[in-house]
Amino acid sequence: MWCWAMFKQSSRSCARPSLVSHFRPYPSLMYGLVNKAIEELVTTGYGEEKWEAIKTKAGVDVEVFISNQGYSDEITYKLVGAASEVLGLTVREVLIAFGEHWVLKTALHGYGALMRSGGGSLKEFLINLPNFHTRVQMIYPQLQPPRFECLDVTDTSMSLHYHTRRPGLTDFVVGLVQGLGKLYHSPAAAEVVALKTEGADHDIFHVTWTLPAA
Repeated sequence: MWCWAMFKQSSRSCARPSLVSHFRPYPSLMYGLVNKAIEELVTTGYGEEKWEAIKTKAGVDVEVFISNQGYSDEITYKLVGAASEVLGLTVREVLIAFGEHWVLKTALHGYGALMRSGGGSLKEFLINLPNFHTRVQMIYPQLQPPRFECLDVTDTSMSLHYHTRRPGLTDFVVGLVQGLGKLYHSPAAAEVVALKTEGADHDIFHVTWTLPAA
């Protein structure tokens, strides 16, 4: 949600990365915070050696990513692709794990107050996402957030519409929803019901969750 909004407009052109064919980067820069989060996910779960192997595989020679500095978005795509190969996971598995990590570690530790102000439940947080993005933009003024719409909302489900210019991140959103479910003690799942890559106007998810015990 807010993670893959962490990119800045740039007039530079980017080469097409080799991650997967439907990942087509735009001429933009990704905030270093995103790459730092990928590093944290790998090092905490697999160790420093695996992270160094991933950087080597990706051809990335950046020693330290600076959170508020812009980096070519191609670096991020390459890191995810290399993580898939080095860790023996599918790209889908890497993106889902990264989505959960972003919610439970990166966002919670970096924007704890903002996260808590998002609502008292998973349902409230998803409905309030536009307000959350507005607040994050005060920290990262050049942030270009995606747009979310919550339709057909019930106590335990909704239709989540995901509008973004950046294709290929569907599974990351699945991970974000699962992470939010864990955060709010409401186990959640996001089933893809429409894909922009298959001709739909935008991605649509059927999100369901279990209410926490009273």
